[in-house]
Amino acid sequence: MTDTPARKPRKSSAPRDGTPQVHGSATVTDTTLGRYCEVKERVLIRSSELGDYSYVERHSELIYTTTGKFCAIAADVRLNALNHPVERVSQHKFTYRPNEYFTGKKLDKAFRDSRLNQGRVVLGHDVWVGHGAIVLPGVKVGTGAVIGAGSVVTSDVEPYAIVAGVSARFMRWRFAPGTAQRLMKLAWWDWSHERLSEAVDDMQTLTAEQFCDKHDGGIEV
Repeated sequence: MTDTPARKPRKSSAPRDGTPQVHGSATVTDTTLGRYCEVKERVLIRSSELGDYSYVERHSELIYTTTGKFCAIAADVRLNALNHPVERVSQHKFTYRPNEYFTGKKLDKAFRDSRLNQGRVVLGHDVWVGHGAIVLPGVKVGTGAVIGAGSVVTSDVEPYAIVAGVSARFMRWRFAPGTAQRLMKLAWWDWSHERLSEAVDDMQTLTAEQFCDKHDGGIEV
């Protein structure tokens, strides 16, 4: 019998200096990436913002999306999936991208601007979007929320709510309302990297209520 050699420790892909990491197969255009962000294999991000410490797993797509800090976006997620103009005579893209088919025709700028502004998807901080979920244009997802795997989200999600299904519906709250309010006021996602380093052990071992008791300095809600 021979001894199996020990595996080398897995190196973190996030550098200690906070530089965002973008996989070579990913496409990121017209986008702002925060510190410690990670963009994995074959991800597409366009005209978006990804907050500090947030990461996007493989094959996901974010278009016209504003994402807060510490968001976890799983594989095969689609944020701001395009709604076709079903009210038009044809819902085909040749009505809003005629330039791709006809000489002298221009992109429908009003359609694009509507998606870019009114149709923008907004995620708060510490949001978890499960594998294969789809969030439709204009949806706002509150801080601390969870979107279940395979869900299709068609309407806004409250902070610290867990939603799932097609169309996604409310399942339960992550924490009691009072605790959620304390966490919102605590706003740990805005802490310095050094303070987070000191607090991460408590995040592993304390309940949300105990964590607030220790770190909120008597904040009233």
